[in-house]
Amino acid sequence: MALPVLFVHGSRTSRTMWRAQIEAMDRAGVVALATDLPGHGRRIGEPFTLEGAVATVARAVDDLGGRALVVGLSLGGYVGIEHRARFPEQVAGLVAASCCTVPGSPLRGAWRVAADRIEKLPDNGAAINQALVDRTLPPAGIVDIGAGGFALTAMTAILDEVGTSDPLTALAATGSPVWFVNGRWDHFRLGEREFVAAARAGGATAELVVIPGAKHLVSLDRPVAFNRAVLEAYGEVAAAEPRRT
Repeated sequence: MALPVLFVHGSRTSRTMWRAQIEAMDRAGVVALATDLPGHGRRIGEPFTLEGAVATVARAVDDLGGRALVVGLSLGGYVGIEHRARFPEQVAGLVAASCCTVPGSPLRGAWRVAADRIEKLPDNGAAINQALVDRTLPPAGIVDIGAGGFALTAMTAILDEVGTSDPLTALAATGSPVWFVNGRWDHFRLGEREFVAAARAGGATAELVVIPGAKHLVSLDRPVAFNRAVLEAYGEVAAAEPRRT
């Protein structure tokens, strides 16, 4: 059996944000799955915890045969980094997109205050969220990101949980290859050099891919370029994997 791919979504979104990527993997003959994290999509009633998110990824990889290329964006990237450190035997490689800022940065406090105020609005910030989606994504991306619903009250828990993580230490914990994929105009690019260096410190090959014209939601913003980056990463790790029966 060939190596599969697992996609892990960003905050407040769901597995449906990966529709274009699942279709691209299918065209390439690659088995792929997208999963919902706690508090999102089909699991919107559950509380979000980092432990629960990592466990979700571990179970999904088990469902795919026990080993995969893991692809995560934003929240999904941070969860993927943590999963790679805790379950190195499950990860043939990691594509970590839009997550090159340390979550415990001084900005987190301001984001936490803003998120709390937005979640307390009568509509939990639904109008603000939709306006941002409509302004920043192409039509197909708008449809895909909204198809699974939005976890409008999950952001404060995400900031609290992920804010305690240490992705630089986690990246150095094991040696599977890592690709950091960022949009050119992503505000989460602040620590690219540190993230690449941390992965290499653990013995990994680490590459930085910057997609021109793209913003934070790079997979939705420039899906063709993002799919190409994922398939190139897949080609490298799949060639190095023993064929499974």
